[in-house]
Amino acid sequence: MRYWLLKTEPEVFSWRDLTLVEREPWDGVKNFAALKNMSQMRPGDLALIYHTGKERAATGIADVVSEPYPDPKEKDPRWIVVDVSARELLERPVTLSEIKQDPEFSGWDLIRLPRLSVMEVPEALWRRILEMSTH
Repeated sequence: MRYWLLKTEPEVFSWRDLTLVEREPWDGVKNFAALKNMSQMRPGDLALIYHTGKERAATGIADVVSEPYPDPKEKDPRWIVVDVSARELLERPVTLSEIKQDPEFSGWDLIRLPRLSVMEVPEALWRRILEMSTH
């Protein structure tokens, strides 16, 4: 199992929106580095749903429930999606400012590559975020 972070604009599609559907294609990703990350996602992986914009916080956990496949809304097969479903709301959101203050995260892509919308979360950092969400 691998861990991921998926960024979304909450006014377009939020954690709450994900809880209202059984499963949802994670679409709209056009950055090739993010697409490369998506191509490595597999059913059984977990993903933090991260709200961008004013919130800038990890808010919930989703299950990856499909292999990557071409986005049916696009003509170019390079644009892929994976289906995700809501698993659980974090006890409390973990903000970007909290993450930046913790030296454990200093080399992570969320800090180094702030425009990257899909990234892997190393297991130690995943556990740290979950721990932070309970305090």
